[in-house]
Amino acid sequence: VQLQASGGGLVQAGGSLRLSCAASGSIFTIRDMGWYRQAPGKQRELVATVTRGGATNYADSVKGRFTISRDYAKYTVYLQMNSLKPEDAAVYYCSVSTSLVPTLGNYWGQGTLVTVSS
Repeated sequence: VQLQASGGGLVQAGGSLRLSCAASGSIFTIRDMGWYRQAPGKQRELVATVTRGGATNYADSVKGRFTISRDYAKYTVYLQMNSLKPEDAAVYYCSVSTSLVPTLGNYWGQGTLVTVSS
């Protein structure tokens, strides 16, 4: 599975961005989809996940501000980020699990940079 993320950029605090991640390759094996982020000097952390059945889960730090969704027909996962804070600045990565590799964190997109100015 190959993943192509897009949508990052520079935004002022309080603003919004929408990230997209399109999957290609063995797309019919995809199960869960998720977004991670990694800020400079910090470990990569899980931001949000959406299962094949549509159940979502969020890190406490983004609950109520971020929304993850997926387009089943396009094999694309989105992350709508509202009320952005400077601490949300990071490189955002998408990931998927598949029927053969059933855990997130094994397939990665190339990352998209989100910068939040205060």
